[in-house]
Amino acid sequence: MRQILFFFIRNKNFLLFVFLFFISFVLTIQSHSFHKNKFLNSANYFSGEIYSIKSNITSYFDLRRENNLLLEENALLRKQLESYRSSSVNKDIDTSALSSKFQFVTAKVINNSFYKSKNFLTINKGSQKGIDIDMGVISSKGLIGIIKNTSENYATVQSILNTKSQINTKLKNSNHFGSLVWNTKNPSVVQLIDIPRLAPIEIGDTIITGGKSTIFPEGILVGTIYDFNLNEDKNSYTLNIKLFNDMTNLEHVYIIGNKDAQEIKSLEKEQEDAK
Repeated sequence: MRQILFFFIRNKNFLLFVFLFFISFVLTIQSHSFHKNKFLNSANYFSGEIYSIKSNITSYFDLRRENNLLLEENALLRKQLESYRSSSVNKDIDTSALSSKFQFVTAKVINNSFYKSKNFLTINKGSQKGIDIDMGVISSKGLIGIIKNTSENYATVQSILNTKSQINTKLKNSNHFGSLVWNTKNPSVVQLIDIPRLAPIEIGDTIITGGKSTIFPEGILVGTIYDFNLNEDKNSYTLNIKLFNDMTNLEHVYIIGNKDAQEIKSLEKEQEDAK
């Protein structure tokens, strides 16, 4: 104990300097957005490198499951393609030439939290690959979250298992819309709120993205209705949705970029400013 006291006495000036430097560093980051962004980007880079090494080791032992998921996805895509061809007026249409306002980038999940109230994922693609804030993230089985921060080679994703997450989704069978949220109780179940009482609801019905934002196209799978309750106002339902994704076991994802997002946002901002 005496030695510890002597250490602090001998180095009191240096320790005081370190303490004051730390305080000033924190205050600088909090009060200046430029410094704050630079700090977050640096933190993303270093944590991303660590998570990437960890992910490379664990994914090696999980190759069989990932191959099975890819086979399932390929089968689903073939089914959807054949369905499109069979329903198309022009049977000889070249589907490879079809254009879309959405672009897709593949990425790998290198870190994933699911036991907190505000959960995030880290992926191994960043601004260097065109990844930007507010891009959507999905897997072969459905909805995952939205890009919140990026560095050059990595990005963090706000999971749908996050109390700040609120995504426009709808009933596939009736097109009634609501907001997808999470009550933190179960990582396999989220809630769809503000569904009107007049909506026809059945347990097992499929929930998909509504397409009412620039982030997700319409029709991305979310899950199925597990159960539902009438709210106190007697005018709307809260639906418990069993997710298609296992949010505790994610590996490969797709980042969705809307080519028209900036144009739409600029137009909407002009409308808001005109009020």
